[in-house]
Amino acid sequence: MANITLISGSTLGSAEYVAEHLEEKLREAGFSTETLHGPELDDVPAEGIWLLVTSTHGAGELPDNLQPFFEALQEKRPDLSAVRFGAVGIGNREYDLFCGAIKQLETLLIELGAKRVGDRLEIDVLEHEIPEDPAEEWVASWHPQL
Repeated sequence: MANITLISGSTLGSAEYVAEHLEEKLREAGFSTETLHGPELDDVPAEGIWLLVTSTHGAGELPDNLQPFFEALQEKRPDLSAVRFGAVGIGNREYDLFCGAIKQLETLLIELGAKRVGDRLEIDVLEHEIPEDPAEEWVASWHPQL
């Protein structure tokens, strides 16, 4: 099975918990995985499968621990045509820019040549007290598309 690099960005920890839960489910499905919380660009392989899990901070912004990764992608503009990715956003629909962080990240990855696999999952914390639950349902339908 394919190796999957999970990349999480979190302010209060919920996206990290979701990423760790998804890593467990992917391993149970036979995938090899690595989870990176707020990685540097050089820590992430420029090929393969990425699964991005991020919360949205403030007015649709990336969490502080993911901002350096995003900025490095913007500045260095690496060729990501060998990357396929999945996207999970965590946010609150009461804000105008619901799940704005994952949308920004996804747009940049596509500009750099990466291909999204499946639909983006957007989790509203007001509807899902435990965001791991909808994420688990989503990943069960996502990984067969790889």
